Amino acid sequence: MALIYVVEDDNDILEIETFALKNSNYEVKGFTNAKDFYEAVEEKIPSLAVLDVMLPDEDGLQIVQNIRSVPKLAKLPIIMVTAKTTEIDKVKGLDMGADDYLAKPFGVMELIARVKALLRRSGVQEERKLLQLEELSMDDEKHAVYVKDKHCELTFKEYELLKMLLENVGIVLKRESIMSRIWGTDYMGETRTVDMHIKTLRQKLGEAGNHIKTVRNVGYMIE
Repeated sequence: MALIYVVEDDNDILEIETFALKNSNYEVKGFTNAKDFYEAVEEKIPSLAVLDVMLPDEDGLQIVQNIRSVPKLAKLPIIMVTAKTTEIDKVKGLDMGADDYLAKPFGVMELIARVKALLRRSGVQEERKLLQLEELSMDDEKHAVYVKDKHCELTFKEYELLKMLLENVGIVLKRESIMSRIWGTDYMGETRTVDMHIKTLRQKLGEAGNHIKTVRNVGYMIE
C-alpha cells in the first residue's frame, strides 16, 4: 500500500484530503507544519508527498528545494497544492522540483486522479486488494463484491461494512467501533443503524450472508 504524506496547515482541508486518500486505499499521514513533516521523512520515506505552499513555519517551495538536495529524497514524487493560480507560480513550483501542481479549490476526485497518475509515472506499484472468504470475494480495486463469481450490488455503507468485516475475519467488532469507522466519530445516530445495515447486507449476500454472525450485546463478526 502506497504511503502518502500530506502537509497542509488548514485542518479542514487536511481532513478532507486525508479522508479521500484513505478511502482510495492509501496509507496517509497528515502534518500541519514543515518540522513534523521533516521528522516523519527521517523515520520513513513516503511513496508520495502532497505539499501546501503556504505553511506557518516554512514555505512549501523551500521544502521542495530542501528535499531535492538530499540524495535519498531526490526522486520523491511531490504534488504542490496552493491557492495561487498564476502561470508564473506554477512554473516556479515545477522548476524548483515539484512533479505536479494542484490549485485550490480542487475536487477530491481530481486529487486522487493526480496521485494515481504520479504514482504510475514514478513506477510505484499500487497493491491490488483482494479479500475472500469461501464463496464471498471483494475486489477493492474495482470496488466490487462477488458471491460465487456473481456480482452483488451493495450501497457504499454496506460495502464499507462488509470490507471492515472481511479485514477482521474471526474478530468480534463492537457496534461502537463499526459506527466510528463507517459513519465517523461524530456520528450521533443510534447503534440500531448498524443492525439495519447488517440485515440488508445479509439479504443481499444470500447464503453467503450466513458468514456474518451476531455476537449478542456486543456486535458482529464474520467467519
